[in-house]
Amino acid sequence: MKNVLFVCSQNKLRSPTAEQIFADHPAIETSSAGTNNDAENPLDAELIEWADLIFAMEREHRSKIRKRYRSALNGKNIVVLDIPDEYAFMDPELIALLRARMARYLPPA
Repeated sequence: MKNVLFVCSQNKLRSPTAEQIFADHPAIETSSAGTNNDAENPLDAELIEWADLIFAMEREHRSKIRKRYRSALNGKNIVVLDIPDEYAFMDPELIALLRARMARYLPPA
Protein backbone atom coordinates (compact mmCIF):
# COMPACT_ATOMS: atom_id res chain seq x y z
CA MET A 1 0.00 0.00 0.00
CA LYS A 2 1.41 3.38 -1.03
CA ASN A 3 0.58 6.66 0.67
CA VAL A 4 -0.31 9.33 -1.90
CA LEU A 5 -0.45 13.03 -1.00
CA PHE A 6 -2.10 15.64 -3.24
CA VAL A 7 -1.13 19.28 -2.71
CA CYS A 8 -2.60 22.58 -3.92
CA SER A 9 -2.81 26.03 -2.31
CA GLN A 10 -5.97 26.14 -0.19
CA ASN A 11 -6.88 22.43 -0.10
CA LYS A 12 -10.46 23.33 -1.06
CA LEU A 13 -10.87 22.33 -4.72
CA ARG A 14 -8.18 20.43 -6.61
CA SER A 15 -6.34 18.37 -4.00
CA PRO A 16 -9.49 17.32 -2.07
CA THR A 17 -11.08 16.28 -5.38
CA ALA A 18 -8.03 14.14 -6.14
CA GLU A 19 -8.04 12.67 -2.64
CA GLN A 20 -11.70 11.75 -2.94
CA ILE A 21 -11.68 10.25 -6.44
CA PHE A 22 -8.66 8.04 -5.73
CA ALA A 23 -9.69 7.12 -2.15
CA ASP A 24 -11.24 3.83 -3.29
CA HIS A 25 -8.16 2.70 -5.22
CA PRO A 26 -7.15 -0.63 -3.62
CA ALA A 27 -3.38 -0.06 -3.79
CA ILE A 28 -3.13 3.43 -2.25
CA GLU A 29 -4.09 5.51 0.77
CA THR A 30 -4.81 9.15 -0.07
CA SER A 31 -4.58 12.46 1.71
CA SER A 32 -4.47 16.10 0.66
CA ALA A 33 -3.15 19.38 1.97
CA GLY A 34 -2.56 23.00 1.02
CA THR A 35 0.63 25.03 0.97
CA ASN A 36 -1.05 28.16 2.35
CA ASN A 37 -1.12 28.69 6.11
CA ASP A 38 -4.90 29.20 5.99
CA ALA A 39 -5.55 26.03 3.95
CA GLU A 40 -8.33 23.68 5.02
CA ASN A 41 -5.64 21.12 5.91
CA PRO A 42 -2.25 22.91 5.99
CA LEU A 43 0.72 20.92 4.76
CA ASP A 44 3.21 19.91 7.45
CA ALA A 45 6.36 17.81 7.79
CA GLU A 46 4.40 14.88 9.22
CA LEU A 47 2.29 14.61 6.04
CA ILE A 48 5.41 14.86 3.86
CA GLU A 49 7.05 12.05 5.82
CA TRP A 50 3.86 9.93 5.60
CA ALA A 51 3.71 10.22 1.81
CA ASP A 52 5.37 7.76 -0.54
CA LEU A 53 4.24 9.79 -3.55
CA ILE A 54 3.59 13.55 -3.61
CA PHE A 55 1.59 15.20 -6.38
CA ALA A 56 1.57 19.00 -6.63
CA MET A 57 -1.04 20.67 -8.79
CA GLU A 58 1.35 23.42 -9.99
CA ARG A 59 5.09 24.12 -10.13
CA GLU A 60 4.76 26.81 -7.45
CA HIS A 61 3.45 24.18 -5.02
CA ARG A 62 6.47 21.96 -5.68
CA SER A 63 8.79 24.95 -5.08
CA LYS A 64 7.09 25.78 -1.76
CA ILE A 65 7.27 22.15 -0.62
CA ARG A 66 10.96 21.88 -1.51
CA LYS A 67 11.78 25.16 0.22
CA ARG A 68 9.80 24.61 3.43
CA TYR A 69 10.17 20.85 3.93
CA ARG A 70 13.59 20.00 2.48
CA SER A 71 14.63 17.91 5.48
CA ALA A 72 11.34 15.97 5.57
CA LEU A 73 11.50 15.10 1.87
CA ASN A 74 14.50 12.77 2.19
CA GLY A 75 14.96 12.61 -1.58
CA LYS A 76 11.26 12.04 -2.35
CA ASN A 77 10.17 13.08 -5.81
CA ILE A 78 7.35 15.58 -6.23
CA VAL A 79 5.35 15.17 -9.43
CA VAL A 80 3.74 18.29 -10.88
CA LEU A 81 0.37 17.56 -12.49
CA ASP A 82 0.09 21.01 -14.16
CA ILE A 83 -3.55 21.48 -13.23
CA PRO A 84 -4.47 25.19 -12.99
CA ASP A 85 -6.73 26.64 -10.32
CA GLU A 86 -9.80 27.01 -12.54
CA TYR A 87 -12.04 24.14 -11.49
CA ALA A 88 -14.70 23.69 -8.83
CA PHE A 89 -14.62 20.86 -6.29
CA MET A 90 -15.54 17.57 -8.04
CA ASP A 91 -15.86 19.33 -11.42
CA PRO A 92 -16.22 16.58 -14.07
CA GLU A 93 -13.49 18.21 -16.20
CA LEU A 94 -11.14 18.26 -13.20
CA ILE A 95 -11.90 14.60 -12.47
CA ALA A 96 -11.19 13.60 -16.08
CA LEU A 97 -7.94 15.59 -16.06
CA LEU A 98 -6.81 14.05 -12.76
CA ARG A 99 -7.56 10.53 -13.96
CA ALA A 100 -5.63 11.14 -17.19
CA ARG A 101 -2.60 12.72 -15.47
CA MET A 102 -2.47 10.10 -12.70
CA ALA A 103 -2.88 6.99 -14.89
CA ARG A 104 0.85 6.45 -15.36
CA TYR A 105 1.61 6.74 -11.63
CA LEU A 106 -0.99 4.42 -10.14
CA PRO A 107 -0.76 0.65 -10.01
CA PRO A 108 -3.63 -1.21 -11.71
CA ALA A 109 -6.78 -1.31 -9.59
